[in-house]
Amino acid sequence: MRVAGNWEAYRVIDASDGEKLEIWNGVSLIRPDPQVLWKTPKMNRLWAQADAHYHRSTSGGGKWEFRAKLPEQWELPWGDLKFGIRPTGFKHTGLFPEQAVNWAFMDQLIRSTERQISVLDLFAYTGGATLACANAGASVCHVDASKGMVQWARENAARSGLSDKPVRWIVDDCEKFTLREFRRGRRYDAIIMDPPSYGRGPGGEVWKLEQCIYDLVKTCADVLSEDPCFFLINSYTTGLSPSVMGYILGSVLCRRFGGYVYCDEIGLPVEESGMVLPCGSTAVWCRKEAEAAFYGTHDRSKTHHFPLSCG
Repeated sequence: MRVAGNWEAYRVIDASDGEKLEIWNGVSLIRPDPQVLWKTPKMNRLWAQADAHYHRSTSGGGKWEFRAKLPEQWELPWGDLKFGIRPTGFKHTGLFPEQAVNWAFMDQLIRSTERQISVLDLFAYTGGATLACANAGASVCHVDASKGMVQWARENAARSGLSDKPVRWIVDDCEKFTLREFRRGRRYDAIIMDPPSYGRGPGGEVWKLEQCIYDLVKTCADVLSEDPCFFLINSYTTGLSPSVMGYILGSVLCRRFGGYVYCDEIGLPVEESGMVLPCGSTAVWCRKEAEAAFYGTHDRSKTHHFPLSCG
């Protein structure tokens, strides 16, 4: 597992009985987490004193219980980047901190490439990956179907001093936009994809990641340049393992471009237990060998590492 342990202002204090206790730059939150199946004792005092607690409803959804007056929004820094944080109507806060391990990987890969890299960031949410790539020197096309999320991402870019960087902010359906980019002849050196597990289209059609991911990867592969750098997929879908995503990337890209595939779980350190909370999976295809950038100092003997070398 690759662990996002390079945060200073964000911490997971404890996790038990379907919930996690976190500190977001001084603000303590309790939020549901479906991965937390264990029921260890909740000994930390913040379980009873957290600033806000999201209670999930048995009928779906849920609501926040605010025990302290919180600012409407506050900042969470990560290196040079700054993100606006606020509790949303669902349990989310506008950021997935475990993705920092991928931001660091992409930063290193882009900086080590001796040319301008163009990145297509799909399902780009509030811009964590977009800002990491732009800060490393890439040009980025940021695409999300939610106008509110794209605006939030633009605000994060301004907070981070990146408003003048070459970023296109697009509100659109990611798959339809990619197909239009192909017809327009626009190509990218890298693709980042963070698709939802489940969704509905404008016509009510059901979209399930397990059923659609292969065709989506094939569609996106067609907008890669002749000398691409990387293709990264994140998933929070239960049952869609890192190795499955790695296999899909390898089968679509390796025959065409050669290169390498890496895949593994990602997670966050839990202070009370000293263990790691699993937070989804990442698979990445790279044109050149990038094992050190992907795994960093983590123990590679315990990973789902291929390396699928298809050169």
